[in-house]
Amino acid sequence: MNQFPYIERAISGYVRKVAAMFPVVTLCGPRQSGKTTLARHLFPDYDYVSLENPHELQRFKQDPLQFLAQHRAPCIFDEVQNAPELLSYLQGIIDDQNERGMYILTGSRQMELQGTVTQSLAGRSVMVDLLPFSWDELKAAGVQLSRDEALFYGGLPRVHVEKTAPEITYANYLRTYVERDVRQLLNVRNLLVFDTFIRLLAARVGQAVNYSSLAGDVGVSASTIKEWVSLLEVHYFPGSAIPQELR
Repeated sequence: MNQFPYIERAISGYVRKVAAMFPVVTLCGPRQSGKTTLARHLFPDYDYVSLENPHELQRFKQDPLQFLAQHRAPCIFDEVQNAPELLSYLQGIIDDQNERGMYILTGSRQMELQGTVTQSLAGRSVMVDLLPFSWDELKAAGVQLSRDEALFYGGLPRVHVEKTAPEITYANYLRTYVERDVRQLLNVRNLLVFDTFIRLLAARVGQAVNYSSLAGDVGVSASTIKEWVSLLEVHYFPGSAIPQELR
């Protein structure tokens, strides 16, 4: 049993609603934004499989049909970007059974996942974006933050629910998730250069983005900076707790 308190997400009602209308709900968002917690909280009676687990992923790849026979609907498949071919198998099951709320999928690489879902589950799945905690969600949970505290703590659930140290949590987040995903998505060969980009970008918070200036400081082209910024905008929003009026 989870020993940590649950903070209600504003999107919960919408997720329940669309799950009652479509066979699949796909929760997209940055890593550690609370997708798994939300899915398991809203659908506690569903079977659960994490495809981040190497053992489960290997079982699926070795025998997809047997794997799906053991994990029948209703089921939550976590981090499905690790097994995109799963969606093609789900399509056949969905078309055969034609029921609502059969599967809840979660995924962290939004651009990849959206393309795969659109191709394999068109008309069968609703895509729902889940960001880290918003200002209103934290406020409703009794968390009171000043502007500077909001900047420091950000919105990652782990920081607010498990009370982990922000300076450690975000440093680890950068190393274990951002750098790993960036390496896979953009084929960044020199992570030191990317790390410099992240630090210089953070130092420019509150300023208008000047791609040429940033490119000169980092030592890459302006088009590369635009690509990297676009990736971060799509995949990572750890500071989303900061309300518009305090930005």
